[in-house]
Amino acid sequence: MSVIIALAALALLMLAAYRGYSVILFAPIAALGAVLLTDPSAVAPAFTGVFMEKMVGFIKLYFPVFLLGAVFGKLIELSGFSRSIVAAAIRLLGTRQAMLVIVLVCALLTYGGVSLFVVVFAVYPFAAEMFRQSNIPKRLIPATIALGAFSFTMDALPGTPQIQNIIPSTFFNTTAWAAPWLGVIGTIFVFCAGMLFLQRQRNKAQRAGEGYGTELRNEPETAEDIKLPNPWIALSPLLAVGVMNLLFTQWIPQWYGKTHSLALPGMATPVTTEIAKLTAIWAVQAALLIGILMVLAFGFKAIRSKLAEGSKSAVSGALLAAMNTASEYGFGAVIASLPGFLVLADWLKQIPNPWSTRRLP
Repeated sequence: MSVIIALAALALLMLAAYRGYSVILFAPIAALGAVLLTDPSAVAPAFTGVFMEKMVGFIKLYFPVFLLGAVFGKLIELSGFSRSIVAAAIRLLGTRQAMLVIVLVCALLTYGGVSLFVVVFAVYPFAAEMFRQSNIPKRLIPATIALGAFSFTMDALPGTPQIQNIIPSTFFNTTAWAAPWLGVIGTIFVFCAGMLFLQRQRNKAQRAGEGYGTELRNEPETAEDIKLPNPWIALSPLLAVGVMNLLFTQWIPQWYGKTHSLALPGMATPVTTEIAKLTAIWAVQAALLIGILMVLAFGFKAIRSKLAEGSKSAVSGALLAAMNTASEYGFGAVIASLPGFLVLADWLKQIPNPWSTRRLP
């Protein structure tokens, strides 16, 4: 029964998310509903001591990464840098390779530190135009963008500054560059398999006589007279984020050592920090700050009139993304403390490790 309760809570949260309801609202409802069915007297303590404790802890660690990533991505969009990169890719590879161009551009933007949800809005207008010119069904745009932005550059490619790659570093005391060869192998596999699937779907649609489509909604209206910056200038902040992320990952432990004790005059007791747990987070934050300053330096003229509204939009997006993820994190912490989860965990531990029984020749 305890296992069914844990699985039912997870199913409820998934259903609510797919139906468009707020995860921030339904994560505590699902988690506390499972606690209520397990031990009604533990609902209030579980909410305050587990759910909120873990949720706030997550925000404390990772909200700066969400915020800086959202601001950096918004500035890349407002400055025209993302459009310049896409236009350069089109000139280099041509519209016949529309799917490959969109996947590569999305991968470049996300690996350069632009937030995933920002990449979708920045690339979509160009993806729609390229798919229209190539007569590729518009319904394949979401899958194409997802392959470039939500797969290998999100959590497989070594050094990616996306939050999905940063969170594990806190728990395993690693950096964003951990397991580089395994990450590269996984990246190659996901990229090749994804491109094969997309090309298969495109060929299938062509054989059926399906084109871009008609009577479509949300078609982008792109002005043709916008002066785009030089693509090398547009690329420089993205490259800087990647390079500085690697350098700060090496420099921070050298600057602070294994632990650092902060003792300011107004503090009753010093604050001791384990540097290994925060190296990856600090490195990404510093790299994103440098990227933001570079975009402001190179594209301030284009950004200036839109900076106030753009920064508000970026902050709102960062808050929503951080709160959604933190709520799910709190949900997971509550479910992990229930007997049903422990039963499942013990069952999974019984699965033998094939490498421990493998005999070498």
